[in-house]
Amino acid sequence: MDYTKIKLSMDGDVAIIAFNDPATMNAAGVDTAEQLTDAFRQVSDGGLGARAVVLTGEGRGFCSGANLSSTGSGGEPRDAGSSLERTYNPLVTAIRDLPVPIVTAVNGAAAGIGCSFALMGDIIVAAESAYFMQAFRRIGLVPDGGSTYLLPRMIGRARAMEMMMLGDKVAGPKALEWGLVNRCVPDADLMDTALKFARELAQGPKSLGMIRRLVWDALDNEWKSQLQAEAVTQSQAGKTEDFAEGVTAFLQKRPASFRGR
Repeated sequence: MDYTKIKLSMDGDVAIIAFNDPATMNAAGVDTAEQLTDAFRQVSDGGLGARAVVLTGEGRGFCSGANLSSTGSGGEPRDAGSSLERTYNPLVTAIRDLPVPIVTAVNGAAAGIGCSFALMGDIIVAAESAYFMQAFRRIGLVPDGGSTYLLPRMIGRARAMEMMMLGDKVAGPKALEWGLVNRCVPDADLMDTALKFARELAQGPKSLGMIRRLVWDALDNEWKSQLQAEAVTQSQAGKTEDFAEGVTAFLQKRPASFRGR
């Protein structure tokens, strides 16, 4: 697939996927979502050899939300949910199901479904200029892209309601205070910080992908089911080459050299 709305590059074992439509502050139309889906599929299939991902945006914004210029106007009824079912929901599910860790590097606006994409990171790094905005109420729609699932679990019902029902911007420093992001850094340090995290994760064991799946599942599981999931996944982790290397390195009192296998 030719990428006209995103960029895909490699930094060693790290795949860097960037929204690349600065003229719209990286609005995520269906074409953008399809290209993102293809890029994440390449990561998941293993063809790129990526052991971690950074998702970011070119220019002044991370992602300003859906591309409303392509939706038409005139007050006629339209099925605003059909594109979610066809395109956007499979995309955010593909991100959730990645077999490797993902770091989101949020610059400028993360609005609407762009906010959802930003919050999918295992590690979320925000620039001081970044802001998170649930813009849906301003156009008479409801939050999507998994926002109604993620936000109450990340920052609690009260703050989630505030973001979604008032539609105000939550700036990077406040997002850090609320526990919405892991780091808030000067703009000039954003990519360096995100890549530092991603490179460290890329040198980690295969079990990092198993950890992220366990944590996602824990958002829905009850206690007994989660304990069983830990036991099953631990059995799988114990059969990896990385576990054997980790034990050997521990006994030899040296740093482990993991290969993601």
